[in-house]
Amino acid sequence: MTAAPPEPATVPVPPRTPLPPTRRVRALGGRITLRVDRRSVLVCATLALVVVVVAVFTLGTGDYPIPAVDVVRTLLGHGTPAQDFIVQTLRLPRLLTAVLVGVALGIGGALFQSMSRNPLGSPDIVGFDTGAATGALVVILLIGGDGAQVALGAVIGGIATAMLVYLLAAKRGTPGFRLILIGIAIGALLLAVNSYLITRAELTDARQAHLWLTGSLDGRGWEQVRPLAVVVLVLLPLAVMLGRGLRMLELGDEAARALGVPVELTRIGVLLVGVGLTATATASAGPIAFIALTAPQLARRLTRDGGPNVLPAAFMGAALLVASDLAAQRLFHPVTLPVGVLTAGIGGLYLAWLLAGQWRKGLG
Repeated sequence: MTAAPPEPATVPVPPRTPLPPTRRVRALGGRITLRVDRRSVLVCATLALVVVVVAVFTLGTGDYPIPAVDVVRTLLGHGTPAQDFIVQTLRLPRLLTAVLVGVALGIGGALFQSMSRNPLGSPDIVGFDTGAATGALVVILLIGGDGAQVALGAVIGGIATAMLVYLLAAKRGTPGFRLILIGIAIGALLLAVNSYLITRAELTDARQAHLWLTGSLDGRGWEQVRPLAVVVLVLLPLAVMLGRGLRMLELGDEAARALGVPVELTRIGVLLVGVGLTATATASAGPIAFIALTAPQLARRLTRDGGPNVLPAAFMGAALLVASDLAAQRLFHPVTLPVGVLTAGIGGLYLAWLLAGQWRKGLG
């Protein structure tokens, strides 16, 4: 008499969250099928309209006011020489930098929050932005590099910090809440390093470094817009492609593997894409706080959909930053605040509300 062979172990798959009304769109003769969430499309269209309206108002107001109709005519190449100089040279590069930085921070925040399965898993909370600032400060204060070298230092600093945090968090298995705790600790250490570097610098260099650390769009030109646009155009499609895997990862590692998702490969891809976006944004405008934290959460509440919500978070990040920059320029006129000061003030209130919500859920 022989014992019956044991039944193969099965991985329990949790019930999937009901999906909102969707429509399937076929492309390339039916070889590619895309699932389009109608509510997400409506949210993206509304946020894009907000960005356009704020952009026209931003380009047309200031010390040299230009009517909205003339702003549009100037953008189409039919403005006067004075309007061309004001719009094309002075105001448009700053506006486009704000849009692209907002898009990059919104996507970066969405990817990291989805990967850590926690709304606090934002690049500016877990120290990635602080690492980018450390790289920039080293170039400014110790090497005396130019703008391009400062941007490169910020990207290297952000990537190195992200790799260190991820390796420490993944040492004993799946990163999650542990990634946030280790990121906060590494960020605190790097913040101390940044303060030490500033105290050891000459007064002029220290003022330049301190201004960069506040996060500002003042004086941004086409030399910041072009590389930032290239990075966003390259990494945005990759982020959208990673979104499906991240949606499965939110069900848990075992469930994701059972559904055919390469878990570690997806996480490494998210890490590279997310850090590339946030570090480039930081290199262009300095560490602008709380956009990466708030944009994905607000987008998720509007779409009422699970997953990273990459595109809605991108549009929300752009809308938040262009509106914040407009407020920073106009609220205290003739004084112009660095936009990082305004986002930090508003984001601090949002973070307090978010922590209170986590505490009420028993996660604090």
